[in-house]
Amino acid sequence: MIRVCGLQKRYGRVRALDGLSLTVPEGAIYGFIGQNGAGKTTTIRVLATLALPDAGTAEVGGADVVRQADEVRRLMGYMPDFFGVYDDLKVGEYLEFYAALQGMRGAPAASLRDSLLELVDLADKREEYVESLSRGMRQRLCLARALIHDPRVLLLDEPASGLDPLARVELRELLKELGRLGKTILISSHILAELADLCTHVGVVALGKVVWEGTIGELLWVAERPGYRLRVLRDAPRAAAVLAELPGVGAIAVEDGEIRFHCDGGAEGAAAALAAVVGAGVPVVRFAEVESSLEAAFLRLAREEERETAVG
Repeated sequence: MIRVCGLQKRYGRVRALDGLSLTVPEGAIYGFIGQNGAGKTTTIRVLATLALPDAGTAEVGGADVVRQADEVRRLMGYMPDFFGVYDDLKVGEYLEFYAALQGMRGAPAASLRDSLLELVDLADKREEYVESLSRGMRQRLCLARALIHDPRVLLLDEPASGLDPLARVELRELLKELGRLGKTILISSHILAELADLCTHVGVVALGKVVWEGTIGELLWVAERPGYRLRVLRDAPRAAAVLAELPGVGAIAVEDGEIRFHCDGGAEGAAAALAAVVGAGVPVVRFAEVESSLEAAFLRLAREEERETAVG
């Protein structure tokens, strides 16, 4: 649905994009993660036809963002990280105004207004002024505005920025619902734990280029070997010594009868490690996989890219 190849963009001496490439499959919720200044907003602005790349290509739904900008705008809904609203309009009037810009008036516009307000859980705010809304409510209203023309693709730049925890949860559930409705969503964010729960795919961007992309599970598997926790009744040092002799086992730590370690080889490697400890006569009380974190995976990939760039 979204294909980007070799994008480059400079602002004076600053190289915002340095050959950035990514692919967002149709129907995916794609988390675009990176530190401030990594190139996330510039990429989204290029995809939204608001900035011209210096080199490279980008397509949304098969339409080129430079040569077919009008078609891209019909396919795409855009929600910037900072947005303005008309405070002197009521919530319903606000959506009616944007519906009119799309050529919709009268009963069709009213029906669309009501359905969108229901979707973003603002139906009871229709007659209230926009200025009275909380930031979280304004975010949901801005998302409703982006959905006015029923786009196939949504570009969301830091949509949870500045929201309180409850508002972030509400927004996350709304985005999940939009994903179930078949929308393809590209969402940039630095709140990595929430992306892990929301996204189907992820791209890690650093220094103006995507350094890794794939599914959430693939990212955690590639970026950090799976970890395990082994609790024994006694002889923890002996258990650790047995594990240290096994191929593919490393990063062993022992604390209060619990051994934590990393292990290659997937489920078979983990089973072999457990069997070796039990076979050595050490009584095992508990054995479990330690869930990898998206934050740890991101930091490892970003640091590797920084080291490679420094060496190069």
